[in-house]
Amino acid sequence: MKKFGVQLYTIREQMTDAAAIAASFAKIKALGYDEVQTAGCRIPYDEFGRLAQAHGLTVVGTHDSWDQMLTDLETVMANHRALGTTNIGIGGMPGAYRDSREGLETFIRLANDIAGKISQHGFKFTYHNHSFEFAKMGQKTLMEQLVSGLDPQATSFVLDTYWVQRGGGDVRWWIEKLKGRIDILHLKDMVIVANEPRFAEIGQGNMNMPGIIATAEQCGVRYFVVEQDTCPGDPFDSLRVSGDYLRQFVT
Repeated sequence: MKKFGVQLYTIREQMTDAAAIAASFAKIKALGYDEVQTAGCRIPYDEFGRLAQAHGLTVVGTHDSWDQMLTDLETVMANHRALGTTNIGIGGMPGAYRDSREGLETFIRLANDIAGKISQHGFKFTYHNHSFEFAKMGQKTLMEQLVSGLDPQATSFVLDTYWVQRGGGDVRWWIEKLKGRIDILHLKDMVIVANEPRFAEIGQGNMNMPGIIATAEQCGVRYFVVEQDTCPGDPFDSLRVSGDYLRQFVT
């Protein structure tokens, strides 16, 4: 790990317009983060990209519109060029595809079709998991079927540590299984409160973050991105705690 970033979903309520986005970028940079991943831009992509660059932040990937990928790939690619990233991603499988083998097979076919088209222009399709992918459909989990079905040359996984754990998976085992297929790792910690799992700042939960980071480094993960879906207070305070913890791993 040479640097680390933020999935901007963490501060989604603070990024309402251009001025708020610029102020948020300044705070992120001051906290020691150098990279960001989008969760929707709310302003034109070219303006968003300029603001990130002006504050010394590199956009390393997106969670973007699946529907637009199906209908207008040229605009999707143009938007990502404006952001300066080659990782075109979705935040999860749309619900319509999750409930049947036919739906899952359709999703994999469509994702591979998108990936094949954009790969000709230097882009890669990225898939971010939650916990539902670890439910079994037949003899295998959805995650296993995604791994075997998605084109390893044109797609990659944005593996989310919290959701792997929440789904009953072994995080380090999955990083090893996907060696060479994870460009972005979502670092997300878990704590138990009243017998229920909750999101936590990195290093403040129960997950083996030193081991996870070491395995990720060994397996070629390129971008280490902090995401905290819900924070107990100001999300920038949570990002400060996570960043202070992660700094010890930067080489």
